[in-house]
Amino acid sequence: MFKPNTDLAIEARELYSEKTSGEIPGVTMDNEEIEDVLITRVEVFNETGVSIIGKPIGKYITLESNSLRKADADFKDEMSKLLAKELRRIIPQKDDIKVLVVGLGNWDVTPDALGPKVVSKIFVTRHLFQMYNKEGDVDLSEVSAISPGVMGTTGLETGEVIKGIVDNSKPDLVIVVDALASRKMERVNATIQISTTGITPGSGVGNKRKALNRETLGVPVIAIGVPTVVDAATLTNDTIDKVIDAFSRQAKVGSQFYNMLRELKEEEKYSLITEVLEPYSANIIVTPKEVDEVIVNLSQIIANGINIAVHPGIDLKDVNRYLN
Repeated sequence: MFKPNTDLAIEARELYSEKTSGEIPGVTMDNEEIEDVLITRVEVFNETGVSIIGKPIGKYITLESNSLRKADADFKDEMSKLLAKELRRIIPQKDDIKVLVVGLGNWDVTPDALGPKVVSKIFVTRHLFQMYNKEGDVDLSEVSAISPGVMGTTGLETGEVIKGIVDNSKPDLVIVVDALASRKMERVNATIQISTTGITPGSGVGNKRKALNRETLGVPVIAIGVPTVVDAATLTNDTIDKVIDAFSRQAKVGSQFYNMLRELKEEEKYSLITEVLEPYSANIIVTPKEVDEVIVNLSQIIANGINIAVHPGIDLKDVNRYLN
């Protein structure tokens, strides 16, 4: 049976809700709208919830807005503040916290360059703390950042690289930023997800690497990601669903054609998708053509949000003046 690829907890929950109405055992969700931004908070709190939606126990927060695709300066500022607010809710409460920001992905592949671009805008301070032998500061936290590249260019497992850095620099928290995959084109480049469960690089496109989470790194891990791609099978499935809905609205209810459309099973749709993709001999990853501009805007929003959230004395005026 066809199963769309997704890194988003909200979509994993939707997949289950499409089949069964009512509440999902072990999973809670609430929504909040702030102007044109929809904030959804999903929490998986027991193994029943894990088995149903396939996501680890933890909190998952998504900020959705179509304005992310063509964000102006004011909207980027507002999104940065919203992101910082949500981050502060889940960052461990600790004086003089030490943070390592990790930007996953490949700088040379635009849809996968979100992590490295965010790292380039992070206000790093660890070297200053080391230079002046400071243990703490009222305005700044001790922050370091790294973009380790991908195994295809380094030959190294990303998880091993990050584990070595964590063991040596001993941060209290790791924030990982990566590009994600979505099951719906409407969420591509229009959604930011934050989670407390870490991340498994490449899982959304079927190329799983070693997980980066509390169990593997030994410290809390917050993951921030944006779906920048969908795979062709998912896009085709989405398109077929929209075509069926369009034809159903035009067909006479109860007619043979209407019943045929409504009775089309997932297995039959999967056969159609397989037939369409067979000439390509592989599943194709798809991203919108304006992805270059979008990645620049999103990296600025996420970097600003992180900078404001982790440094007590830095606000939006500071990051816009010095860090962009």
